[in-house]
Amino acid sequence: MSAGTPKSLPSSGQKSIQDISHPLSAEDSALTPSPDLGNTISSIGEKDLSLPNGTPVDTSSPASSSSLLNRLQLDDDLDGETRDLFVTVDDPKKHVSTMETYITYRVSTKTSRTEFDLPEYSVRRRYQDFDWLRIKLEESQPTHLIPPLPEKFVMKGVVDRFSEEFVETRRKALDKFLKRVADHPVLSFNDHLNVFLSAKDLNAYKRQGLALLTKMGESVKYVTGGYKLRARPQEFAAMGEYLDVFTQKLGTIDRIAQRIIKEQSEYLVELRDYGPVYSGWASSEGELQEPLDGVSGCVSNCSTALEELTEDMSEDFLPVLREYVLYIESMKNVLKKRDQVQAEYEAKLEAVAFRKEERTGVPTDVEKCQDRVECFNADLKADWDRWQNNKRQDFRQLLTGMADKNIHYYEKCLAAWESIIPLLQEKQDPKTDTN
Repeated sequence: MSAGTPKSLPSSGQKSIQDISHPLSAEDSALTPSPDLGNTISSIGEKDLSLPNGTPVDTSSPASSSSLLNRLQLDDDLDGETRDLFVTVDDPKKHVSTMETYITYRVSTKTSRTEFDLPEYSVRRRYQDFDWLRIKLEESQPTHLIPPLPEKFVMKGVVDRFSEEFVETRRKALDKFLKRVADHPVLSFNDHLNVFLSAKDLNAYKRQGLALLTKMGESVKYVTGGYKLRARPQEFAAMGEYLDVFTQKLGTIDRIAQRIIKEQSEYLVELRDYGPVYSGWASSEGELQEPLDGVSGCVSNCSTALEELTEDMSEDFLPVLREYVLYIESMKNVLKKRDQVQAEYEAKLEAVAFRKEERTGVPTDVEKCQDRVECFNADLKADWDRWQNNKRQDFRQLLTGMADKNIHYYEKCLAAWESIIPLLQEKQDPKTDTN
């Protein structure tokens, strides 16, 4: 919905792979990735404003928020973890064949882990490869929350999936997905991730199916809706209630934000028609020519600032909301799987009690089912805490960036209008000045 030419989006999460020295070659430097969101916070203020007569517009202010992110300490290093696996998704390329047209992305990896044969890898993957990885993670790690992927399908005729803007937005989302997986203390050691990051021919592994790597997933697969859960434990019921409320809030914010973007885009069209009117008027005036040209320049500068603000909201703000809507769905799916395992455990306990078996002790299958419940509970609670921590950091950065960009926008508009006041005063009658 942004008005104007799409611009490149910053990578989220860790540093660019080119900016990270390999762990094995690092001596004193600590490999701690830093957030990139702040790189675009001052994008609105990068262009210098000037009036048609060359008068520069000063956008600085004692109350400027250009260092908001610097003043607000964002604890990005989750729980002080030491990272030894760095991934980056970049360099999208379009491929055209007789059968299909698709986009591939370069996936670069640097690591010091012994599970990898080499310290560095660079492979190309398309969206369906990322989808394959996520499916395999869900199958082999059913007790964990798997980060969401951006939605695959787009409405034809509404969004061009090969446009620079769409491809960059998807690249950013894929980059964030892979970084979240690589930062996870369990998922990052998954064998499917290793194959995804290192295999030159991923299709060969897809055909093999990697059946031996999904044993844990198979142990949960057969647990379907055949068992009915009596009652979800209070702590997990509270999680479900929170997710329901969070979904409603995000949906409301998303709808309002889209309306704001639509109205800003319409206002931008009016501004672009408004400024030239003063330029045309100035050509037929004598003493008012310079002030009228100044007004035209101010309107033009305000239009540019509004265009950048609208683009930032469309390209940076909305995708985060949609990512967390998908995150909520993933969390609800994990909760349902946990409920199914608990329901199976309760049913087996009831069956044992009903048969009134004379033998002492609990049957082995019941004990195994109890172990699965306890494993699910522990993993889900750990991932819930991690997700809440990520959410807190993501939204602090998002809202701080939104505040910073809005302040920059109004500072530029204010400075532009203040700069034409001297032009108006210069054309006042000397007698008026004396009085």
